[in-house]
Amino acid sequence: MDLSIIIVNWNSTDYLRSCLSSLYQRARGFTFETIVVDNASSDDCETLIRGEFSSVVFVQSGQNLGFTRANNLGFSHSTGRILLFLNPDTEVMGDALDGMLAYLLSHPSAGAVGARLLNTDGSLQTSCVQALPTISNQLLDFEVLRRAFPTWSLWGMSALFDGNGSPREVEAISGACFMVKRSVFEQIGCFSEEYFMYADDLDLSWKIRNAGFGLFYLNGCEVVHHGGKSSAKQEDHFADLAQRKALLQFFRKSKGAFYSNLYRCSLAAIAALRLAVVFCLIPFGGSGLQGQMPGSVLRKWAKILSWALGLNAGPRAA
Repeated sequence: MDLSIIIVNWNSTDYLRSCLSSLYQRARGFTFETIVVDNASSDDCETLIRGEFSSVVFVQSGQNLGFTRANNLGFSHSTGRILLFLNPDTEVMGDALDGMLAYLLSHPSAGAVGARLLNTDGSLQTSCVQALPTISNQLLDFEVLRRAFPTWSLWGMSALFDGNGSPREVEAISGACFMVKRSVFEQIGCFSEEYFMYADDLDLSWKIRNAGFGLFYLNGCEVVHHGGKSSAKQEDHFADLAQRKALLQFFRKSKGAFYSNLYRCSLAAIAALRLAVVFCLIPFGGSGLQGQMPGSVLRKWAKILSWALGLNAGPRAA
């Protein structure tokens, strides 16, 4: 088997139907299998699979295992020499699968590849590649800076703006579409299951690089990622806290306790600063908040500050 495509579903049946349809329309010239792991959803995913995609290997989990454990479960059912971990809210375009597969099979030093991710409207999703996180690039993560200096090495996004479109080595690939050699995935110990969600793709990229393999961004391989901005819209700011909690885990693992504690202290300082700035902008109608309501921004940074100071434990795994 050339390729095993592993998809973890959690209440995403509407997206999943389009995702699977795109795979069976686009996958040509190689053998592949598709494995869907359902994370105890309530969207009747099994009925969709049995009724419309009977060739899919369906794995039902009795509980929400989170992203990493569910992907590892899907891997245990796979046989392909190349693995593609794919979000259910994606659609593969053109010959993206062929291009990604061909590159991995023809480059011994490559461990994994990622595609050019597009939003639903066709615009570029800049999160498809990034630098491995540091305190500096996390605390300077302002949209205005990213837009003004998109090729700044701090972000690790310069490959996205390379005019010649040739494959470029990058530090980290988005977990929304992550293709990796089976031998490499096994060598590094699969997904690290201490992460429930978020930072798992950063950890996987970090482990692949530490094992001596390269990660490459393939500009000519396009995948639409519909849900790329959905988590940012949650008013309870679950994602904002969960992402930072996962980063703390990553820093503790990759850089040690001192660095992770320094990140937490630095985050508390920047959260307090951002709260002060928002308070100053309120008399001007929130101008400068990029269309966000002042109340929502205040709640977000107040929750982050409270967590960074250790006043709450942050979000728990579902």
